[in-house]
Amino acid sequence: MSFSNHSTKLLRANLNAVLRSHPDLLPNNASLLVAVSGGQDSLCLAKLLLMQQTKFNWNLTIAHCDHQWRSDSSPNAEHVQKIASDWGIDFCLRTAEIPLKSEASARAWRYAMLVEMAKANDCAYVVTGHTRSDRVETFLYNLMRGSGADGLASLSWMRSLTPEIKLVRPLLNVSRDQTLSFCHEQQIEIWEDSTNQNLNYQRNRLRLEAIPYLQAHFNPQLEIAIAQTSELLHGDVLYLEAQASKFFEENISVIWDDHAPYLHRQLLQAQPLALQRRIVRQFLSRYLIHQINFEDIERFLNLLTAQNRSQSAPFKGNIVAFVEHPWIILQCESRIKRING
Repeated sequence: MSFSNHSTKLLRANLNAVLRSHPDLLPNNASLLVAVSGGQDSLCLAKLLLMQQTKFNWNLTIAHCDHQWRSDSSPNAEHVQKIASDWGIDFCLRTAEIPLKSEASARAWRYAMLVEMAKANDCAYVVTGHTRSDRVETFLYNLMRGSGADGLASLSWMRSLTPEIKLVRPLLNVSRDQTLSFCHEQQIEIWEDSTNQNLNYQRNRLRLEAIPYLQAHFNPQLEIAIAQTSELLHGDVLYLEAQASKFFEENISVIWDDHAPYLHRQLLQAQPLALQRRIVRQFLSRYLIHQINFEDIERFLNLLTAQNRSQSAPFKGNIVAFVEHPWIILQCESRIKRING
């Protein structure tokens, strides 16, 4: 194998292997919306899918989201559009109309636009160029924020964006170095995003400083090791979530009421702690409007051993949990006070 096409052959073989081991990931004859920023990872992804298009009979559309954060964002979008045109792939664009103030708001807007473009182009799959390097960054970022197994395994091969549209990440076992080598071999012009060097963004500091330090002083194969851990945790999470969901299949374990859902305290208490936490999170998630955190779950679980008529400190939205043996009940705090009064 000559050096000139080593990365190309390697990544094409890698993609084929991934699709063989995950046959539902990108099935034959599917319409794919490929999210392309103009960076090396997304351009590598788009080119790889184009190379395999005939084999799998895919219909490809390249999508670009212009956040309007940088002075060169419009030329960036034009660059991606030209590549799509040169490669004979349909192109669609969404441009932010109002300033996006944070990474979180930009991410939420971007995924909303990708769903919108997928629907407009009849695509059941949105495909992104997330790599093993991204998986490692996400793992470390979430670890430092105190995440549990779900956060540590958050970058998975596929997840649902809507009931009809799946988000697929087929490059999760490819490194950022490999996507760069591929782009160089294919002579693909990469658009360099200046914000990628801005250390005010925590993920950039992880990528540019923390991960190289850990690789140099602790484990040169850090990316592979952490990616394997994330993959193992993802399997554990899927199993535990499925087991927790089974709890709600028992008619006597829970009563869903529009105003006050009930959870059977003794049946919950009989479960292992790992399942208790997941059951409570699934229960609270169906009623509370905010994202459930560790403190919410522990506040609820404290009622397992509390006396009858005990109640929790309020959750957001003035909601409390209280014990009405054998149930733990969620209800508005004001309504509980009227009942008890």
